[in-house]
Amino acid sequence: MQCPLLYRFRVIDRLPEKPSEAATRGTLVHAVLERLFDNPAAERTPGRATSLVPGQWDRLLESRPELAELFAEDDGGERLARWLSEAERLVERWFSLEDPTRLEPAERELFVETELESGLRLRGVIDRIDVAPTGEVRIVDYKTGKAPRPEYAEGALFQMKFYALVIWRLKGVVPRRLQLVYLGSGDVMTYDPVIGDLERVERKLLTLWDAIALATETGEWRPRPTKLCGWCDHQALCPEFGGTPPVYPLSVRPAESAQDVQGRMDPVRTGAGRPVALEGQ
Repeated sequence: MQCPLLYRFRVIDRLPEKPSEAATRGTLVHAVLERLFDNPAAERTPGRATSLVPGQWDRLLESRPELAELFAEDDGGERLARWLSEAERLVERWFSLEDPTRLEPAERELFVETELESGLRLRGVIDRIDVAPTGEVRIVDYKTGKAPRPEYAEGALFQMKFYALVIWRLKGVVPRRLQLVYLGSGDVMTYDPVIGDLERVERKLLTLWDAIALATETGEWRPRPTKLCGWCDHQALCPEFGGTPPVYPLSVRPAESAQDVQGRMDPVRTGAGRPVALEGQ
């Protein structure tokens, strides 16, 4: 949805991307908030949470050694110390938005996957699921950035509706509430979905899948310039910046037969032989 060519670079070509400080900080904060719930409720304090930051950073480096490149030229360690302090501030701000001593998540960092009747697979990882004594389900997602302006709120909620659709198809339960917690600005966005919302999301995903199937078979992945282009690692390969994409690695259908794929929802297989699925991020 953001950029078809970027989708190709990431999913089909699998081009490497440099780690970013912002994204890595988000991963670190998520890990801290997940691990905090390993402690008894009374010990879920701001001090305890921030004390987890160094250890979780070490664990993250152990699993992804390439992240050390972020601070390779930081001989005195000042940038790293500043970066870790920023992560601690985000963790502390969470306590002004939610009270973890009153929460007992049913699930944390839950991988979910379902297959629609069309054969399209949906999958993602949900930060937190809360279940009330009455059985009502709340899906919570942490964001380390700032809340979007109202005119862009629908885009942010699409991810949450995606998760709600997966839970509905898996469990037969429509989540009572979707909640986005923005640690960067100290805002909480909530939305209470109904079945009609989820049915619309499903139709949108099927339309998107048609577009992916057509582009996969024709090789036509067009760039979609936006303000986000400034953060893209692939500008050198993008026609919008004078670049040339690498040779398309998949076999291509003749243009005149490309219409055959429209309306078909069979899995499209990549060069590695694995079906492509839609993932919530």
